[in-house]
Amino acid sequence: METIWNALRDGAPFSFFNVAVLAFVIAIIVERFVFLLTKYRVNSGEFMAQIRKLVQAGNIDRAIKLCEAAPLPLLQVVKSGLTQSQKGDDAVIAAMEEKWAELHPILEKRTPWLWTLANIATLIGLLGTISGLIKAFGAVAHAEASQRAQILSGGISEAMWNTALGLGIAVLCMIFHLVLHTMTKNIKQDMELSTMKLENLLLNKGR
Repeated sequence: METIWNALRDGAPFSFFNVAVLAFVIAIIVERFVFLLTKYRVNSGEFMAQIRKLVQAGNIDRAIKLCEAAPLPLLQVVKSGLTQSQKGDDAVIAAMEEKWAELHPILEKRTPWLWTLANIATLIGLLGTISGLIKAFGAVAHAEASQRAQILSGGISEAMWNTALGLGIAVLCMIFHLVLHTMTKNIKQDMELSTMKLENLLLNKGR
């Protein structure tokens, strides 16, 4: 901890700005993981198998009640289609598309911010680097000979620590953006496949 504190102190004030960015990044990452692993964690294959049995048996009401068992997005989309099953295929498709359009932005919410924060952290680190180099070269030009080495080393230390911190935060943002984007993409594909199965199920039942 002492080493970290000394590094932040050497890179001040821009290092502390990037610490604030890092705290924001960690908050977004934790919130997104908790959201995706709780709100979208459902065994779609097993769920759709139960829905298929109920629909084929003509128990649409029981299928709707099954969707009301938990406030999960997949269940909400399927429920929106089931409630319109008596109004024809177009009504079913329109209802599910409307519900999915409502839930889709929530699924991707805040994940794109990680790219922006990566750029911000890099730029703050660059400002710290430039500030440190200015101090270092200024020492050579204006400081007394006895103080030049100390000021020069302090300026270079500030520059290097800011560069390392800015790039470290940027790499962290990019890694977790990739992970969250992949998770989101898989969830979207799963949702689209499930809605397609329901559409085909209701269409075949109608025929």
